[in-house]
Amino acid sequence: MNRARPAVVEAPSVLGLRPSGVQDLPAALLGAGLLDRLGADHAGRVDPPPYDPRRDPDTGVLNPDAIARYSTDLADRVGAVLDSGRFPVVLGGDCTVLLGNLLALRRRGRPGLFFLDGHTDFYQPSAEPAGEAASMELALATGRGPRVLTDLEGRGPLVRDEDVAALGFRDTEESAEAGMQPLPPRLYAVGLDGLRTAGAATAARDALDRLDRSGNDGHWVHLDADVLDDAVMPAVDYRQPGGLSWAELETVLGLALAAEGARGLGVTIFNPRLDPGGHLAARLTACLARAFERHGPVRG
Repeated sequence: MNRARPAVVEAPSVLGLRPSGVQDLPAALLGAGLLDRLGADHAGRVDPPPYDPRRDPDTGVLNPDAIARYSTDLADRVGAVLDSGRFPVVLGGDCTVLLGNLLALRRRGRPGLFFLDGHTDFYQPSAEPAGEAASMELALATGRGPRVLTDLEGRGPLVRDEDVAALGFRDTEESAEAGMQPLPPRLYAVGLDGLRTAGAATAARDALDRLDRSGNDGHWVHLDADVLDDAVMPAVDYRQPGGLSWAELETVLGLALAAEGARGLGVTIFNPRLDPGGHLAARLTACLARAFERHGPVRG
């Protein structure tokens, strides 16, 4: 089997959050040597429309139309990478870049999703205090929310419940208190405690087996930096105690990338402004590189 060459796409959108510094993620990881560490091409940058801090009165979401437009533009760029036979690595930005990444796969079939995040991000607009779609992207991707974001190009939902595996989240109590809608029963979900009980490698393999059995055409790997333990990754906007160790993340991520169904990777939410010395950017870059070096995306 040949290994597909990674190609990095910069996607510095904060349309689903706020301009807090997350938009600097691509520059920080590229500055830390990500291209060389991955042996990757640079496949361009997709800049977002201007940010509007006003909550849309019809949907209750910040920047819904702009996120929809951006998602189609990002899907075009990611699709070009896929069509060239390379493996897209998309550097966000906030978590709403997931919509464009999945749209690129949805245009080509039935995508799966391997979702690594410290939060489940399944809020509905009425329960999200600021209307931030970065707290809703998993709900939106599975077809729950305003149609402008759940039915992109008439292709919604972008991913079916049974084609999702969510791992590593630790916000169950917090999200329930906030009134977030519950995760659907067909969506495979293993929180931090469950992952630790099974062990990182076993939990990842079980999730990948579930995705393989669901009948999708390959999965996107979504990584939110806040899945890491707050003690080792404090450079995120919504901090909470606990999380994965670097070794656990490398194991889970490496297995997800090594799986035959892996189609791309998105990295989100790391905030370089909270990492003034650049040490965490270097550590995250090293973790990504080791996951690729040990396992790597495979093209048959």
